[in-house]
Amino acid sequence: MNRLAGILFSLISTTLMGVAVVVALTIGQDTLKPILISAAIGFVVSIPVTWFIAKKIMEEFS
Repeated sequence: MNRLAGILFSLISTTLMGVAVVVALTIGQDTLKPILISAAIGFVVSIPVTWFIAKKIMEEFS
């Protein structure tokens, strides 16, 4: 499951970080600090999301 989670994390983290940055820019937070904070939030949120998705995939194919 670790290899699967690693592959998924690389995709999920960049996606969630990008979504968070777009949300920050959409609500008018266009300076460096809010953009970095939103990217960090997307990164942190992607850890449990990756774990959940990898677990579900392993349950499906095991």
